Amino acid sequence: MTEPVPALVTLHLWRVPTSAVPAALARMALDRPRVRRSPGVRFAKLLGTGDGRTFTVRDADPHRWGLLATWADADAAERFEGSAVVRAWSRLADETLRLALRPTASRGAWSGRTPFGDPAPVREDGPVAAITRARLRPSRAATFWRAVPPVSADLHTHPGLRAAVGIGEAPLGLQGTFSLWDSPDALRTFAHRSAPHVDVVRRTAELGWYAEELFARFAIVDARGTLDGVEPLA
Repeated sequence: MTEPVPALVTLHLWRVPTSAVPAALARMALDRPRVRRSPGVRFAKLLGTGDGRTFTVRDADPHRWGLLATWADADAAERFEGSAVVRAWSRLADETLRLALRPTASRGAWSGRTPFGDPAPVREDGPVAAITRARLRPSRAATFWRAVPPVSADLHTHPGLRAAVGIGEAPLGLQGTFSLWDSPDALRTFAHRSAPHVDVVRRTAELGWYAEELFARFAIVDARGTLDGVEPLA
């Protein structure tokens, strides 16, 4: 059953100094139940991050952590900014980014859920965001990992890309990408005309790499903070 389109989706990214990495690891365990109990939250995932160049453990970045959440209403999302969870991460972090997003397209599932619903098509202008997420079949993982580097190399040099971060609930097997683009056209050009990406899409159908996969696109409602010292919408 397809779930309702959330009123708002938020993504927090926190970068912590080396001295705070153990505390960040602890927060990843402690905060899961706290986030799920937050008023208005429909779906939430605490995430590790990486550079997404191979989707193996060597990509992992212990200095950056994330939280993706969907909300029944925008007021609940705003109230969460004053929660004990956000305050604790803000004390640890030396850089923060909080994006508020509105789903404009979504297909597939995440942990058996359809967290972004089935948004009605809308005309999009200006910067957009995309999330891809997949759960690999263990028997197909090795061939998938060999296919990733050409796609990642092309992504990180593709015209119109503003930022890309690998995201995942676990170091192996559960992974995805969050990316920001100048425009919907820039994202579509990569998705449909990048030769390495088109080849991986074709091979996905042939080889059955994924036990579960999701792609979603978003309009950007608000952005607060920086990513690697840069305001992503500046």
